[in-house]
Amino acid sequence: MVKIEKIRSFIAIELPAEVKQYLAELQKKLKAEKQLRIKWVRPEGIHLTLKFLGDIDMSMVKPVTQAMADAAAAITPFKLGIQQPGAFPNLQRAQVVWVGLGGEVDKLKQLHKKLDTNLAKLGFKTEQRPFKPHLTLARLGAEASAEQRQQLGELIAATRLEAGKAINVSDISLIKSQLTRDGAIYSRLGSVELSK
Repeated sequence: MVKIEKIRSFIAIELPAEVKQYLAELQKKLKAEKQLRIKWVRPEGIHLTLKFLGDIDMSMVKPVTQAMADAAAAITPFKLGIQQPGAFPNLQRAQVVWVGLGGEVDKLKQLHKKLDTNLAKLGFKTEQRPFKPHLTLARLGAEASAEQRQQLGELIAATRLEAGKAINVSDISLIKSQLTRDGAIYSRLGSVELSK
């Protein structure tokens, strides 16, 4: 029997190097809270996830890429801007640290919806939660106390960012994610351009 190779994958908007550098500097500011058990996302790995696909067969790469191309063909390039940091589920019980996104978010949401619709035709579940565009900076370990989570929330609330870091979105990528002990390693399987 032939074993079919599975790949852990997702669809994302990749970030320009200067935005990743900016986010690395923001992480440094937030790392002031040393005693917390925080797993920081490596700056080179930060991206805007549009759809997590999970483990897919290699044979699905082509149809998924076509679904991406069909969604991208309906959307012209757009700009996003980095906004203030925050935390899920909230600043009092911080579990995931992120920065929000502003700018042409309506176009981003249209792209997300079209992707979700196209991928549903291939058997992927549609997203039930509302789409909240963000860039994940860190995750707190389960051992962090309520007090530590609140301390981090206060630090996030006090952090002010300079406005105007722009992300020009002209394509979307299918990314392979390999989980290792040192964190995930990402490699691009393909990308499609937005409409001209």
